[in-house]
Amino acid sequence: MGEESLAARFEEHRAHLHAVAYRVLGSNAEADDAVQEAWLRVSRAGDDGVANLGGWLTTIVGRVALNMLRARTTRREVPWDEPGAAGEHDAPAGPGSPAADAPGDPADAAVLSDSVGIALLVVLETLSPAERLAFVLHDMFAVPFDEIAPIIDRTPAAARQLASRARRRVRGGRADATAAREREVVTAFLAASREGDFAALLTLLDTGAVLRADSAAAEMGGPVRIEGREALAAFWSGRAKAVLPVLVDGVAGGMWQLQGVPQVVFDFTVRDGRVVAIDLVADPAVLASVELSKPPRH
Repeated sequence: MGEESLAARFEEHRAHLHAVAYRVLGSNAEADDAVQEAWLRVSRAGDDGVANLGGWLTTIVGRVALNMLRARTTRREVPWDEPGAAGEHDAPAGPGSPAADAPGDPADAAVLSDSVGIALLVVLETLSPAERLAFVLHDMFAVPFDEIAPIIDRTPAAARQLASRARRRVRGGRADATAAREREVVTAFLAASREGDFAALLTLLDTGAVLRADSAAAEMGGPVRIEGREALAAFWSGRAKAVLPVLVDGVAGGMWQLQGVPQVVFDFTVRDGRVVAIDLVADPAVLASVELSKPPRH
């Protein structure tokens, strides 16, 4: 594929890539730089043989942002978007660059900051680079752990543990209302599933919702992956009768157990009041690292 065509396809993903970089780095200027660096890498490598361009680009910008986070330990920290912040240097124009796309507009930065929340960014600053990236990619963008693992040079189980530690620390700094709302969504989803309420499931699922199963869960006879709201609603309708509501590493989820021993954990990712991803986890090593607890009573 020619560079011009690749540039056009990259531009289609620019807003998403900038959002990922911003949530990882907490700086609009550094996010601009991360997206531009990602474009430079992509333009040199090309996309031959890439089946999932969006996932591949997310992986690249995630790796760039991780390197930038690690580099911070060698220099003075600069508050978000402070004049003179790291990353405010000249870069060749191209897809994802400030010159070409102007994502550094103050109004855009203000909207983005509001959507993430300064309080959350403050909490994220307390995490290690690997914890921060694992949490952001999985909990905010529903990237599976087997895709996060190579970015941070860990196993999928280790990536999950990093995200779990980060989630507990972030949860301590988030508003109780946010956690309560997520529990309401998951509780309503499981109830609609048990009752076979297809219409209710549709309202609770995001348009691009996805179900993913690890190899152990797939060996039990379930699907490896289901994509799309309608397909997930059809699959879950009438299915959750044996699923118990639990907190999975402090976040609303579900569990199927046999004789009191957890067999499968249902790890929900909720964003803007809708379920965007459900991960089925049955790997014994991963289950051993997951903290399960009863949800609070209403």
